[in-house]
Amino acid sequence: MAEPAHAHATPVTGAPTIPSRVKGILIKFVALTLLTLALGFTQSWAAKRFYGPDYVAGFHTGLLEGALMPAALPGLLLGHDLPIYAAHNDGRPYKIGYILGLNTCGTFFFGLAFWRPRPKR
Repeated sequence: MAEPAHAHATPVTGAPTIPSRVKGILIKFVALTLLTLALGFTQSWAAKRFYGPDYVAGFHTGLLEGALMPAALPGLLLGHDLPIYAAHNDGRPYKIGYILGLNTCGTFFFGLAFWRPRPKR
């Protein structure tokens, strides 16, 4: 008697299994956490050295502070009083830079968090 046709068929591969999804999420979480911690500690180090009492923040400083603002969270949670917005700035150019930096940072972080590699053909 002949064997059924499905007996030697190769298994159909479908969506990734739950453990591989969890592993991917965990890897992204750890990578983004490490990147955030590195940026936060860098900001803490730089803030102590580059912010003098007579410093007026401009567009480029606003861009940098906006991009690094989310990375200040670990330092703030650890009890450090980090500057996330320069009170002594040049007005509109600083604020425009700050908003652009913040949006760029959000796009980068959320882009990495939700990025999925294309399936191999």
